[in-house]
Amino acid sequence: MMRSIDLIPTREDIIKSYNLIVGGIDEQASSDDQERAYGGVIRAAKGKMLESMTKHLVRIAWNELGQDDFRLSIGNEKTYRIPIRDEYIQNLKSKEVRDYIYQNQERYFYRAQVDVHVFVDYKFVLGIECKAYAENAMLKRILVDFMLLKHMHKNLSCCLIQLESQLGGDYSQPLSSKTLGSTSSHTLMSFFETVDLEIVTLLEGERRVDKPIHKPEHFKVLDDRLVEATVLRLKGLLEIYI
Repeated sequence: MMRSIDLIPTREDIIKSYNLIVGGIDEQASSDDQERAYGGVIRAAKGKMLESMTKHLVRIAWNELGQDDFRLSIGNEKTYRIPIRDEYIQNLKSKEVRDYIYQNQERYFYRAQVDVHVFVDYKFVLGIECKAYAENAMLKRILVDFMLLKHMHKNLSCCLIQLESQLGGDYSQPLSSKTLGSTSSHTLMSFFETVDLEIVTLLEGERRVDKPIHKPEHFKVLDDRLVEATVLRLKGLLEIYI
């Protein structure tokens, strides 16, 4: 888990980083001499950038809420062991399998984590999944991961931060006063009652597969308005821990 440091990044720092990295990914990937495919270089660069941006945005939101920076910790290296449910074992039809699992129950667990773990006073309070874009097949996996984490952390706040949206509805309109979402996404989320997922999009406009933003002709601007909208959403998630 990473302790916060005194230097708080600015909105301008985040915008400059986005412009530098996204604007230069295509050239870097095209000339990369490593044994990775072009698409892999693009995904890795965007993913690492978004995780870093997210951590900075969380710190900005926390600082602007007037909170002590040393109460806040941000990391992503920790995994949580989710134990097998007793109800599942009890309902197994095979007595032999049931008895075997009971005898070895300490070995039955699943390791779960998300991209960014936010701690306040050393308590895990906010999990954030970061995606260059999300569509509903990805959303199903995200919801499962958060549902597993909620078994251990009942009060955990859950958030998806994406550069672009492919979820449908108005998720691609981050400057709207109220996000109504999409029919398919809300339907999926209705089956995960324990997960109240906040979906935050940084860039305007639905993602187009044929118009990748790392190409100069399709580059999307990240400006002060969009950063401010994201900071406000994060403040809403963090203010309950003041």
